[in-house]
Amino acid sequence: MTFYAKPSDLRAACRSGAFDGPTSGHAQGFVQANMVILPAADAEEFRQFCANNPKPCPVLEILEPGNPEPKNCAPGADVRSDLSQYRVFRDGVPVGDVTDVADIWRDDFVTFLLGCSFTAEEALIAAGLEPRHIRETGIVPMFRTTKPTEGAGKFTGPFVVSMRPYTPEDAARAAAITEKYPMAHGGPIQIGDPDALGIVDIHNPEYGAPVTIEEGEIPVFWACGVTPQEAILNAKPEIAITHAPGYMFVSDLLSDAGKE
Repeated sequence: MTFYAKPSDLRAACRSGAFDGPTSGHAQGFVQANMVILPAADAEEFRQFCANNPKPCPVLEILEPGNPEPKNCAPGADVRSDLSQYRVFRDGVPVGDVTDVADIWRDDFVTFLLGCSFTAEEALIAAGLEPRHIRETGIVPMFRTTKPTEGAGKFTGPFVVSMRPYTPEDAARAAAITEKYPMAHGGPIQIGDPDALGIVDIHNPEYGAPVTIEEGEIPVFWACGVTPQEAILNAKPEIAITHAPGYMFVSDLLSDAGKE
């Protein structure tokens, strides 16, 4: 597999169709972002949903209606083509994953770019705590929980969490590291107890792919930017576009820029 070091090279590969894989491990040192695109009529309620739930939905940039260029996060980029895979929803139902959304773009679309845990993963790697999915599957396991978000209008739903297994000692180290990255979901919301989040089968994630949990390890759960996709299922907007889980928008922002 080719690993792209520069965000602009990865986005160009997405745009040309040369790359359509998950983005974990690529463009290290730069912020990766979750994405939600909604009609302007739904954007204000979703903006409030993000404000109500900053842990899973830390806002990096909100684009003006019809504008596909994230001028703060990645000048010159195009959110219609520069992700490796998109998920399209109609009336709250996912209707397919595609590699380009230019043909369904509308002048009233508002794009939200939200922080992603992949940014904090780089700090984990630097500390010798590389998450297992990077080598095993390329995509983190993600679970729907019974922990509710704070709704805004029709946007409601549960937290989605990402999971990385560690020994208890390494889990404490990972928590201390990720707490310094609030724009990448910050520290874990739960350590070692999937039952507390209503997760029945730790080996069967709703999103992403399962990873090995070795003897002596416990699951560690972080808030996840797939949470808005659950809210979209409930809100049922006429149309919505998101990243496919694990297939992020890679920005030009430096990962340490939002570090506390």
